[in-house]
Amino acid sequence: MTLRLASAGESHGPALVAIVTGLPAGLLLDRDAINADLRRRQEGYGRSPRQQIETDEIEVLAGLRHGRTLGTPLALVVRNRDHKNWTWGMNPWPPEGEPEGKGTKAVTLPRPGHADLAGVLKYGHDDVRNALERASARHTAVHVAAGAAAKALLGTIGIEVAGSTVEEERLRAEIDEARKERDTVGGVVEVRARGVPPGLGTYATKEDRLDARLAAAVMGIQAVKGVEIGDGFDLAAKRGSAAHDEIRTDRRRDTNHAGGLEAGMSNGEEIVVRAAMKPLPTLMKPLSSVDLATGEAAQALVERSDVAAVEALAVVAEAAVAWELAVSAHEKFGGDSVEDFVAAWRAYVERIQWR
Repeated sequence: MTLRLASAGESHGPALVAIVTGLPAGLLLDRDAINADLRRRQEGYGRSPRQQIETDEIEVLAGLRHGRTLGTPLALVVRNRDHKNWTWGMNPWPPEGEPEGKGTKAVTLPRPGHADLAGVLKYGHDDVRNALERASARHTAVHVAAGAAAKALLGTIGIEVAGSTVEEERLRAEIDEARKERDTVGGVVEVRARGVPPGLGTYATKEDRLDARLAAAVMGIQAVKGVEIGDGFDLAAKRGSAAHDEIRTDRRRDTNHAGGLEAGMSNGEEIVVRAAMKPLPTLMKPLSSVDLATGEAAQALVERSDVAAVEALAVVAEAAVAWELAVSAHEKFGGDSVEDFVAAWRAYVERIQWR
């Protein structure tokens, strides 16, 4: 069974939900490790007070018994603690009584850089909140939880995945300046995967190329506007003799310009994926917009916002890369149980004599 992930939930709704199917039985999940990743997503220089409101913790409703997967769908839940202030405004059913709390008034001022305008036009909404709640990066919390399960599966075959920010000191200095000016900044994150054997992914079909899948997974994260693998765009300025990674007699490389991927497949070197994050578009000094109710020029809606969320993106990108690698590894090695999965991996690396 192919690994699949489906998620649901709104930023201020009752909870975020993920259904993971295809995980082999017997995989040990560590609740503390998952919660640690959820905390990492909420931390970072430049985050807003929202992160003090939400203290994310994982709940499992199905598919796990005594810490081990059952081979059945895994149901993950992350509660939105702030929902208590939005009970009327984000009620799934027509609310009763007088409007109270947050979200009681329709939002008609779309924010540039968000899903607001295109979302209401596409779906025919009369309230921007119907678009912005799902488009929010808040729902990445449950994807991080699913990514933690993916990392657990990869760990059984010796693959480690870690994300980090690029030029962290410079980023923090920029955040300090932007905070003074009530502005926002973006940045670059990098995800590295170690221990990946050659042969995950394929050149046979475009949609199954591992580089394409990784790029799509990371580009699909909110605020990401560019993805590169290995030396990426810098390779365009190099000669071929300097751009490619020569192969030694042991079939390893002294360089890794390709970022561990050639022709849509892992080549045994460290996989390196970078993502460029745009400055967050929710600003404390709003940009020009239009009031959709009146057609008049106006200032965009102001919502609570971070100055930067680059460190959070590193955690989310780590989860996205881990998920795609787990999908590819499971497609390669299969198995309804973890023992079968690991045995198939071991037989493969022995056949290709890979160490």
